[in-house]
Amino acid sequence: MPGQRFAHEGMPRLALVAAPLGLLCGTALQLQQVDLWVPGWYGWLLGAAFGVASVALGLLVGLRKVFFASNSLSVNVFITFSALFFALTGLRASWQADQPIDPALEGIDLDIVAVVQAMPQRLPSGLRLRLAVESAARQGQTVTLPPLIDVAWYSGTGFSLRADSAVRAELQRQPAPVRAGERMQLRVRLKAPHGGANPGGFDYELWLWEQGVSATGYVRATANDPPPTSLGLANRWQPFHAIERARQATREAIFARVADPRAAGVLAALVVGDQRAIERADWDVFRATGVAHLMSISGLHVTMFAWAAAALCGWLWRRSARYTFALCDALPAPHAAVIGGVLLATLYALFSGWGVPAQRTVWMLAVVGLLRLSGARWPWGMVWLAAGVAVVLADPWAMLQSGFWLSFVAVGVLLASSSPLAFTSNNVATNDVNTRTEEVNDAKDSPPHQDPVRPEVSKGMAQGLRYLSPNGLGSAAAAWRGPVAG
Repeated sequence: MPGQRFAHEGMPRLALVAAPLGLLCGTALQLQQVDLWVPGWYGWLLGAAFGVASVALGLLVGLRKVFFASNSLSVNVFITFSALFFALTGLRASWQADQPIDPALEGIDLDIVAVVQAMPQRLPSGLRLRLAVESAARQGQTVTLPPLIDVAWYSGTGFSLRADSAVRAELQRQPAPVRAGERMQLRVRLKAPHGGANPGGFDYELWLWEQGVSATGYVRATANDPPPTSLGLANRWQPFHAIERARQATREAIFARVADPRAAGVLAALVVGDQRAIERADWDVFRATGVAHLMSISGLHVTMFAWAAAALCGWLWRRSARYTFALCDALPAPHAAVIGGVLLATLYALFSGWGVPAQRTVWMLAVVGLLRLSGARWPWGMVWLAAGVAVVLADPWAMLQSGFWLSFVAVGVLLASSSPLAFTSNNVATNDVNTRTEEVNDAKDSPPHQDPVRPEVSKGMAQGLRYLSPNGLGSAAAAWRGPVAG
């Protein structure tokens, strides 16, 4: 019967919708836990979810009832994915929570050997370093510290508490030039991360948690402390360290060649993502004028770069036959444009510091790009869910931030306001086959080295910038929205 045929065809679609919804709901439910379970409990839940899913799937295959399959399969998929990612998120949180600093080691002198993991950040009174700890000792005894810490190296005068409870001024050694990837021997004092409790304020502790930082502190460099020592580069050819050194060299070149330090700070923030280079007075002006978000590398910057890179790659690809050989014979220009745009946007996000908003946009662009390359004609709702799933998989704790939800809702509004690709029973598949057949025939009749592209594709790429929005998710989804080249 027609109704049964439609229900049977709708079965995988309902399951496809239930899977990402279950992932999002399971992750969100785990984030509401006040206390984490024992890791073994999450493991039992993980096994139980797979067991129930296997039994239910066997029953569905054996009974072969269309109505039972189309409804129960979707419910089973939703419950399975909810339990699965509830357990996976809990295990991930448990693993990170098992790396805190020992309270007995807080506030005391510790001698560490660590590698500078990222480009040193300039402060008004010194430097801020992100260190990957290799070894640590307290008065010659080996101790265990979290693998990743943030420390400040202050210059000028520091203060310490003497045995008689009197405060004594101590002159700190000036911070030496430090490069990313450099192995350092330092004396530090650490503490567990703490953030402010102001309602609606920036959650500094959550931000550190997302970065994997489990302790903060400062470098002890007074006359009574051993001098900080550089032990050379840890790994000269480590890719991430090489990128960070390139960022640092670019920032130093900007400050060396731009006479106005305030203008140099803004350029450094926009080029390499060093927001600390902007002076506080300039930040006050930017906030008052409502353009502060433009000074931080975010989804808007990465998406605009991806759009421009995709347009340039497509233009060069179509004209490759004039200079070398016809690249379009190996790969269509629209596909090359998508691949080039995503790859170059990823490199730009890495060069700008690989911040959390930039990461979310890169995952979002990758998902939309893969859908374009696969030729899939998904409705806007599925593209929307796929974008949210990509972000949550990379950063489950993004669901605790208002910025994620604002971006997620914005992308839904943008996709829904455009012309969605609606579900049909057999028309979509038939039209796809006919369209692809026509394109193959057109390709055979085309002159050599000419890329047969439907006009809607070029039009969609050219008009991508029109849909850009000030948030990463919405701008990323809209930039590559449109018909897919077969």
